[in-house]
Amino acid sequence: MIRVKRVYDPPEEGDGYRILVDRLWPRGLTKEAAALDMWLKTVAPSDELRRWTHQDPEKWTEFCSRYNAELDTHPNAIAFLRQKSKDGWVTLLYAHRDERHNNAVALARYLGV
Repeated sequence: MIRVKRVYDPPEEGDGYRILVDRLWPRGLTKEAAALDMWLKTVAPSDELRRWTHQDPEKWTEFCSRYNAELDTHPNAIAFLRQKSKDGWVTLLYAHRDERHNNAVALARYLGV
């Protein structure tokens, strides 16, 4: 059971296990306000991929394809996320402003949500 949420939104009781899936720490956010259980940089897009897409929704399909290929190289992290989501709710947190085109949405799709 996976949900996706912007890290700047306040934590809620139903969030379950909260995982930040960005490579960079969100600007202006304290660790206390983020209320994370884990920061899993391993599943964040590479700097190269992040810079290539640079918030361009036109590149979304290609971004997902390239990102999936990167995720394929991290089987342990993916297995951890899948197992954690079987145990209860997992909230994948991201900082991007675009709620539909971000790595957490792509990661949730990759995980089969």
